[in-house]
Amino acid sequence: MDIPTLESLNLLAVLPAIILAAYTGLLLVVDLFIPNENKQRTALLAILGLGATGVALGVQINQYSAIGDQMAFGGLVIVDGYALFLQGIFLLSAILGILMAMNYLPRRGIERGEYYSLILFTTVGSMFMALANDLMVVFVALELLSIPLYVLSAFIRDDPGSEEAGMKYFLLGAFSSAFFVYGVALIYGGTGTTSLDGVAAVLAGEALNLPLALVGMGLLLVGLGFKVAAFPFHMWTPDVYQGAPTAATGFMSVGAKVAGFAALIRVLVTAFPGAAQAWGLLVIAIAILTMILGNVTAISQSNAKRMLAYSSIAHAGYILVALSAAQFPELAQEASSAALFYMLTYTITNLGAFAVVMAIEKDDGSGVEIEDFAGLAKSRPAVALMMLIFMLSLTGLPVSAGMVGKFFVFGVAINAASQSVWLAIVAIVGVLTSVVSAFYYMRIVYMMYMRDGDEEAEYPAIKPALGTALAVTGIGTLVLGFLPTLLFDAAQRALIAGL
Repeated sequence: MDIPTLESLNLLAVLPAIILAAYTGLLLVVDLFIPNENKQRTALLAILGLGATGVALGVQINQYSAIGDQMAFGGLVIVDGYALFLQGIFLLSAILGILMAMNYLPRRGIERGEYYSLILFTTVGSMFMALANDLMVVFVALELLSIPLYVLSAFIRDDPGSEEAGMKYFLLGAFSSAFFVYGVALIYGGTGTTSLDGVAAVLAGEALNLPLALVGMGLLLVGLGFKVAAFPFHMWTPDVYQGAPTAATGFMSVGAKVAGFAALIRVLVTAFPGAAQAWGLLVIAIAILTMILGNVTAISQSNAKRMLAYSSIAHAGYILVALSAAQFPELAQEASSAALFYMLTYTITNLGAFAVVMAIEKDDGSGVEIEDFAGLAKSRPAVALMMLIFMLSLTGLPVSAGMVGKFFVFGVAINAASQSVWLAIVAIVGVLTSVVSAFYYMRIVYMMYMRDGDEEAEYPAIKPALGTALAVTGIGTLVLGFLPTLLFDAAQRALIAGL
């Protein structure tokens, strides 16, 4: 076994993640000396840490064209365009998540400094999910991502719904982690390595035990399928989203999902290109069932958070459409770029939708039924306009980020249809389910603009932090809809190692 050297560790390559991890540990200590009535300072310090991490990431991105891909920790971690792009998404979602929480937590009487540290720990785990080049690193990052989210789900300690959400998420999350670890063990038994590049090299030659490795790959799909809330591993999503604090729900709806897809795409495309025909058909089947279940079940929901939970499941299916096209090597780069861009549009739009839900939610947690949106256009026209933008985007209507994202996702599937009729079928199902989704998204729009609400209803004040989050997500949704080329070109340059 080689002795690690400073050159092989290459700590500068993962400097952004190291900065955030060290800063989070320091923030935990500093928070002990911040009075309970001034925990907003902890939130501002958390944003400061994310900003510093963003500066370091920006320097890396600026130097990437000259330096190229880098390995760290002896090849366990890879820093490429794919990882850099995703780390930017994670930092953006964390900043917006904290801004939303700064308005929400004091109203609910649950503001505690550890909330913001947990957000940062989850972000560190998400960053290493994108950086991982070894299955063991994926597992460690997965746990670092997940454990803080279990705590955030149960953050309202005197609310049975929140306690139930945390317990369900923890138990099912632990169960899925067991599947993942068992899958890693079987892959190691079948190939003799846990390195993604090593697994691909062994499978390209003569695998020690190919069936064992393929079963392990299936178990990895189960473990990561839970994180992205894909059928049939979605059962936890509605209850957890409804019971958890809305600020935590909004953050986990994008953070956990995008991180799960970050690992899933890299693992399947980098480690198992030789088994693409096997996992490609499996991903197609899961994508079809996920889109159908998510959109059809969302129709019957009366709670906005629960409706957005099933919406989240459906959007996992749309990302899987792009992944299904990545089974063909000549389309892997285009498909991965489409998935990256879709994850960016989904992050901004979905966080915005949850920010609107927080803007009308009462201090006791009520007021999040779809009926509660009635008359919002008259009482709060700016908030209603923001929700209109987000609903149009989630539906995929022009001119919005969601429409462009679906255009790229379905487009790459259609491009692959000449090689597999199943790709044409999954694209058709995606388009049809998008039409179905218009019913429940537009129902909120109908409530806001066509129904009269309670004239005496009182909404909580929107503080600058939440207002900033609403403005950033609203403007971002429109900009990505009108000017998508710049960021999509960036996503195209974000290549997975080995493509």
